[in-house]
Amino acid sequence: MEPRLKAEIWIKAHIRKCAFQNIPVFVVHRGDETAGIPLIKINRLNGKSMILTPMTDFETGKRQWFQATGPDWVEEAVSDTYIRKQLSNDPDMWVIEIEDPEGRHLLDEKVVS
Repeated sequence: MEPRLKAEIWIKAHIRKCAFQNIPVFVVHRGDETAGIPLIKINRLNGKSMILTPMTDFETGKRQWFQATGPDWVEEAVSDTYIRKQLSNDPDMWVIEIEDPEGRHLLDEKVVS
């Protein structure tokens, strides 16, 4: 397993990374500063969205991102329901929303479905 940044530092860095590309991103729910899990909602601004959640690739020990709402874009209400359910189970998680019509997330790690 590779070392991880504190959650708040990772969130701030990702927001800055998006800002450099002029991609709006917002903290929708502030979680635990140290160990909160980040959940990413990608909003295409056309009623479609996707949720990405981190997971560990147990072969390599590296972080990768799982398309929690499936491999295809879903209605925004589906994503919002998923987020509410996850927050009811873990109120310490962070939720950020990236608003990009192209659906970019700017994650360095692999995204899997």
